[in-house]
Amino acid sequence: MKNIRNFCIIAHIDHGKSTLADRLLDFTGAVTEREKQEQLLDSMDLERERGITIKSHAIQMDYVHEGEEYILNLIDTPGHVDFSYEVSRSIAACEGALLVVDAAQSIQAQTISNLYLALENDLEIIPVLNKVDLPSANPEEVTDDIVDLLGCDPSEVIPASAKTGLGIKEILDAIINRIPAPSGKVDAPLRALIFDSVYNPFRGVETFFRVINGTIKKGQHIKFVNTDKNYYADEVGTLKLKQLPKKEIKTGDVGYLITGIKDAREVKVGDTITGADNPTTEAVAGFEDVKPMVFAGIYPVDTEDYEELRASMEKLQLNDASLVFTPESSAALGFGFRCGFLGMLHLEIIQERLEREFDMTVITTVPNVSYHAYTNKNPDEIILVNNPSDLPEPSTLNRVEEPYIKATIITKADYVGNVMSLCIEKRGEITNQTYLTTERVELSFDMPLAEIVFDFYDRLKTVSRGYASFDYSPIGMRVSKLVKVDVLLNANKVDALSALLHVDNAYDIGKKMCEKLKELIPRQQFDIPIQAAIGAKIIARETVKALRKDVTAKCYGGDISRKRKLLEKQKKGKKRMRQVGNVEIPQEAFMAVLKLND
Repeated sequence: MKNIRNFCIIAHIDHGKSTLADRLLDFTGAVTEREKQEQLLDSMDLERERGITIKSHAIQMDYVHEGEEYILNLIDTPGHVDFSYEVSRSIAACEGALLVVDAAQSIQAQTISNLYLALENDLEIIPVLNKVDLPSANPEEVTDDIVDLLGCDPSEVIPASAKTGLGIKEILDAIINRIPAPSGKVDAPLRALIFDSVYNPFRGVETFFRVINGTIKKGQHIKFVNTDKNYYADEVGTLKLKQLPKKEIKTGDVGYLITGIKDAREVKVGDTITGADNPTTEAVAGFEDVKPMVFAGIYPVDTEDYEELRASMEKLQLNDASLVFTPESSAALGFGFRCGFLGMLHLEIIQERLEREFDMTVITTVPNVSYHAYTNKNPDEIILVNNPSDLPEPSTLNRVEEPYIKATIITKADYVGNVMSLCIEKRGEITNQTYLTTERVELSFDMPLAEIVFDFYDRLKTVSRGYASFDYSPIGMRVSKLVKVDVLLNANKVDALSALLHVDNAYDIGKKMCEKLKELIPRQQFDIPIQAAIGAKIIARETVKALRKDVTAKCYGGDISRKRKLLEKQKKGKKRMRQVGNVEIPQEAFMAVLKLND
């Protein structure tokens, strides 16, 4: 056990985590020449296309240091704020972390928040200064920033370049010398933490775990503590590039388990595995429950695919434990699910994965957050509003509270004005402004979560030319003046397009929604009025004009009243059509409402 090291890599987006993981695998010979490729651990096509890590990946390497053989278990983690849940799970399974900082971009918001996550779990931090070979790199200044942040010695910061392979040996030596070996009792009852799981259509659910005490053997009778179900360990093994079956996995090691579980709901990430004959008395603690930030409805395009969508969502939830969903129905879209996501990128990725991996074409409704409403009848009873249609009638409403967040934005001094005006436009209140260096400023805002749901992140990148990094944490509920804005198409409410908005923004957003829908709804044989309304009061209107045939073409010359008679006749027909006509809303219209500022 003294020769095992478990560590993860944490950093901001694009600071070179996956590339560093590739170099470590090359250096330790865990990958053959034939298997080599960029972003080796990113197994999804989606991760490769976008150049981001979505899932954390575990892999084992063997390394000989000063004549002794060591086993290194590496977990590569995502950098985007929407996948911080993945990071928290990886950290729970490790003793140490490589904190990667880009020598050209210095410390960003996500670097700091991931670092705090690691420090809360008492991990040994090894700072790595990456991309020192870039012409724009500024190693001395960034090293000073890291020293200020960690309070470490400048000599402890390892300069490296994941692209050229510089400093890789020093990193491996530091992992062995600085990160403590796992501490656990080999003879105690089995106690292992599940930190990830994935669905394999041929073998059922594959569970990835880290043994804290005891050993797990092939064929052993085991039990999951939270679900209280018993299984047989059909196969256990370690995670090389391909799975490597073993007879047993000992204390401190990381491995996989196949029990032939077919039902996705039986495996809970964060659960504890123990022996059925000699169970442990205490489950593994310190695993946070996921808090979804953004809610949206996901519906199948064809109502008959509802059950298939449910099965796909359950399999996806296995692979992404931060996805939360409950069934709901909508008048416009039929049966579907109300899903909770960690942010807009997470929503986009889930939608894309449903289409690619499960061949499900889905419609996504306007995302919103969860509000608390109180009525005059029971001013103390909380009514949870996840969907605009759950909001009580305005006449009975006492007050509505919305979730607020503390947003931390780190940007260059040149863009402070732009960033401030964007946050104030989004109803943010500035609470703090600190100059980290003469060039870089940290701004803190209290702002409503609902305002960052739509396009805040994209616009922040635009106003700061990509130089602002953003991180947030919830700070509770506050009373707010909110109204429900409905969209009416041909005088019928479309509940999937309803939104809860602040009074001051209702008119503007209602008008923009109508204009956007006018562009996207195809013309019909009759006029389609598109209206935005608060209660019974119409606040904006646009009209999609009817397609018309030129009925006066055959009247050349003659009296105007002949033409008028034909036009009147046509008008009556169109009016009658409008009463019976149905308007189909294309999927783009639902998505376009999210991008009102484009």
